[in-house]
Amino acid sequence: MNVNRDRSIGMEEICTHFRDDPSRYMGAVTPPIFQTSLFTECSGNEGGMEGRYVYTRVSNPTTEIAERKIAEMEKAESAICFSSGMGAISAAIMHYVKKDCHVVAVASIYGPAYRLLNDYLAKFNIHTSFVKGDNLSEIEECINDKTTLVYLESPSTYLFTIQNLGELSCVLKKKGISTIIDNTYSTPIFQNPLSFGIDMVVHSASKYLGGHSDMIGGVIAGRETDIKEIAQNERELFGAVMSPFDSWLLLRGLRTLPLRMKEHMKNTMEIAEFLSQRKEVKKVIYPFHPSHPQYTLAKKQMSGASGLMSIVLDLPGDKIIKFAEELHYFYRGPSWGGYESLISTVGAHEETDSETMLKGLVRLHIGLENPEILKEDLAQAFRKCAL
Repeated sequence: MNVNRDRSIGMEEICTHFRDDPSRYMGAVTPPIFQTSLFTECSGNEGGMEGRYVYTRVSNPTTEIAERKIAEMEKAESAICFSSGMGAISAAIMHYVKKDCHVVAVASIYGPAYRLLNDYLAKFNIHTSFVKGDNLSEIEECINDKTTLVYLESPSTYLFTIQNLGELSCVLKKKGISTIIDNTYSTPIFQNPLSFGIDMVVHSASKYLGGHSDMIGGVIAGRETDIKEIAQNERELFGAVMSPFDSWLLLRGLRTLPLRMKEHMKNTMEIAEFLSQRKEVKKVIYPFHPSHPQYTLAKKQMSGASGLMSIVLDLPGDKIIKFAEELHYFYRGPSWGGYESLISTVGAHEETDSETMLKGLVRLHIGLENPEILKEDLAQAFRKCAL
């Protein structure tokens, strides 16, 4: 089903039908997995659609369907898939940087992205200034004549700091500085950064886009000229190409993405309110909870918030660890975005607050379970860690 681009289509239609074409695949309602490395030339098909595939490291029909869906969802001209979120993030950053340049980045971004900017790129004399990210003037003060890129993550990792995307893009475009944003948290369902003037969006598809905790992948979406250059350079040369099977799993995940995101948000709003009433919780950090200091901005540029939140516990580190160990429905793990609820006690042993972490911070991913069960689980864990 090739959806008509001349009329407005909703997210549900994009996720379920956009760029699907059963007539190409003998009527199969689910596109097949083109699990092949090589595409040979077929007689009688010169110039046809299949004739443009040569090698899966360059392009693959299964992957291409996912790319076109995500581009449409992000209101982008084009998109390209990678074998991991860091594959996409690294390729996007490398596209915009050059030897001896300068980057400005939000301090509380995804950890490996921070290490890439702060440590790895330093050997090319590429230096990064890190900012909190909630203040435009702070970013402007860091910009110099070597700045080529501002790297954003809104809301950011652990602290959920929000950047004013419209204001930022307006100022940076005038200065000729490019922008990348990690939109993994919100997904295209709840935020479209390109609509605010941001140049490029990256995703870890391993999280909500895949949605089942069974695949690893990444995506970049943006202008067609940029995506073509990345396809020919950063992806083709570095080789971080998404496998056909992971592309198929990604397509499966996309079909239920709008439904899952609404349920994640509904459950998380309920859990956030429950936790805000607990004496053990000093602070709830969730963009759509009224206590968030940037709640008004979040509501302005996001249509919803996902299942990831943080709390700051008024408990000593050993009690925080015990609290996590007593939970039955929250698995201890570092990732998120799947159907399951998770807990990460990242700030349990922090001595002081910093730009990237708060003392006593615990990150929760609220899954698709019944929220009443999750509340009961949290309550019993609080009771046990008080003993």
